[in-house]
Amino acid sequence: MHSQKLGWLLLSPTIVILGLFGIFPFIYVLWVSFHSWNPFAANPGMIFNWAENYRRLVFDPQFLASLGITLAFVLFAVVSELVLGYILAQALLKDFPGKAVFRTIHTLPLIMAPIIVGSVWKLMTTPSIGIIPYLLRNWFGYDLNIGQSAVAAFTVTVIMDIWHWTPLVTLSLIAALVSLPSDPFEQAQIDGAGKSQIFWHITLPLIRPALLATVFIRLMDALRTVDEVLMLTGGGPGSSTRYIGVHIFREVFPKTNYGYGSAISVTVLYLTIVVCWLLYVGLIAPRVKRG
Repeated sequence: MHSQKLGWLLLSPTIVILGLFGIFPFIYVLWVSFHSWNPFAANPGMIFNWAENYRRLVFDPQFLASLGITLAFVLFAVVSELVLGYILAQALLKDFPGKAVFRTIHTLPLIMAPIIVGSVWKLMTTPSIGIIPYLLRNWFGYDLNIGQSAVAAFTVTVIMDIWHWTPLVTLSLIAALVSLPSDPFEQAQIDGAGKSQIFWHITLPLIRPALLATVFIRLMDALRTVDEVLMLTGGGPGSSTRYIGVHIFREVFPKTNYGYGSAISVTVLYLTIVVCWLLYVGLIAPRVKRG
């Protein structure tokens, strides 16, 4: 009994912080989502409108378009980061000249704030002064202008996200790979299994929990991307990079539509939980049940 009380006592600061900065804000946003509220209007009071905000977003073409391009962004970015992160993790497990320097440089993007990343990529992709348009023009004869081409803007935002967050995937997979037991691999090599067979039947199943946890982290981060994209493209050209986080930002701050913005936030949170749950059920739950 004494140990249980001590455990709760030690956990109490974390529980209080979680309640103040996690649970309470969520409950407040959920409450606001059932109201029409513009605190800067002539009538700044909150007007309860039941589920009108949720009905509105179902038929809002801007929200649906934003959700669509966000899902495409998440798919391209997260899959690319997983593939590159695994390749780099395998490479960093081997010894080669300059490994320490490469690992340090590779990890540097992680310590940069997203708004700084967006600013750096804005400078690098500006047609008049950017190094990327200069190299593409001189090497391939291609004029890159993310302010005019929707495809170019979308592609650059995906590449920027890959550059920023692939090191996180690499570090997570390195930790998973170094913890694997050697016996299954040695036995597979004795039995004559090839590299692809070892990967699909031994390596991938063993790192699946760590891989899925990494996917969860990147999925949640990618769905709420805001500051990087705002600095780089501002959501344009047009609405080609108006991802869901940018869309919420536009609704809440320039339009000061707090009730509708809260409804979108709650809906995106729900969709994120559903997607993560489907991934868990599809990849982890059957394995746990068989075990």
